[in-house]
Amino acid sequence: MNWTRPADLRAQVQKLWDRGELLASLVTGDSLFPKRLVLKSPSSAEMADRFDEVRAWIVEIRAMPRCRVEMREFRHRVFGANAVPEEAWIDTVEDALALISKQRDAARFTALLEVTRKRQPPLLGWLAKRPLWALALSGEWSRLLEIVAWLQAHPRPGVYLRQVDIPGVHSKFIEGHRGALSELLDSVLPPEAIDPTASCAPQFAQRYGFRDKPVRIRFRVLDPEYALLQGDLIQDITLDAETFALLDPKVSRVFITENEINFLSFPMAKDSLVIFGAGYGFEMLSKAEWLSRCRIHYWGDIDTHGFAILDQLRSQFDHVESFLMDRATLLAFEALWGEEAKQTLRDLPRLNPEERALYDDLRDNRIRKNLRLEQERIGFGWVEFALAALT
Repeated sequence: MNWTRPADLRAQVQKLWDRGELLASLVTGDSLFPKRLVLKSPSSAEMADRFDEVRAWIVEIRAMPRCRVEMREFRHRVFGANAVPEEAWIDTVEDALALISKQRDAARFTALLEVTRKRQPPLLGWLAKRPLWALALSGEWSRLLEIVAWLQAHPRPGVYLRQVDIPGVHSKFIEGHRGALSELLDSVLPPEAIDPTASCAPQFAQRYGFRDKPVRIRFRVLDPEYALLQGDLIQDITLDAETFALLDPKVSRVFITENEINFLSFPMAKDSLVIFGAGYGFEMLSKAEWLSRCRIHYWGDIDTHGFAILDQLRSQFDHVESFLMDRATLLAFEALWGEEAKQTLRDLPRLNPEERALYDDLRDNRIRKNLRLEQERIGFGWVEFALAALT
């Protein structure tokens, strides 16, 4: 029996809520009502053969609150003329909200809608598009509007979020609502106040002209003759990217490794330094123009992502050479092979022929499925030998 039950009618109205259509209609004024619901009635044969069940179903449907049921007549061979539900209608948005017990939520939305009409009319379109998100933010909505107004008055302010001086608003609140704020700000700010190259939430500060925490670059000078600080200790130095770009050390060779232990234990080497590559994008290194005159060696894991990172680095410095990412190294440490959880399969146009051949073997699983050799598993003696062999 697939007759429509009261719960099915409620579910149809609930879908209107879940899609945001009920609340959106409060913004746009577009009426959804009267709304005819899908009503599956008993067939003529069922009415004749299962009359008692049909009669109980009729009572159930007609008792639906806030639902207008239109009837049609049918004749039973024993009981004569009877009326059966043919159509079910919801006449008003108020009826729809009451049927699914959403009056309080709708009242909260109506309140923030009125506030928005008065304070930020340009955001009405966003409310119509994102009504359920706005409802979820109703407790914070006033503060969000304060932030929007502040940035309208101070476009691309050039200060840290901590310096935004709005009563009741702190930097953690802004950071915690970057996703919503990005959409709100994109709706009201002029194009010149937005950096379109910066993604909304992840690069919020750059997109809207705030100062961001400086990217820091960690490195070690491997030749004592070129030490930046006095003393015999191993010098593990961290600088912001701008200061790092101004260094211009006398080294002629730079190594980049993604593993911290490899970075810390990297052997001393003439005219060289090593950079710990974790935690920042390679585009930050591009500000250091002095790197262009250095030989750069990238040491990553021998897996598909390791070669993808190498390819990415070459988009900034096309003269980068791979280090210990060759087939001989892979085969020498077969006993220490591991598994790459999820491979990348895209083409990498900046690999040289030898690298591309090994990458293809890895992504096509020709050697072993999801093969990976992590860089820290390579023996230290092998590292020293490879360094000594560099010309």
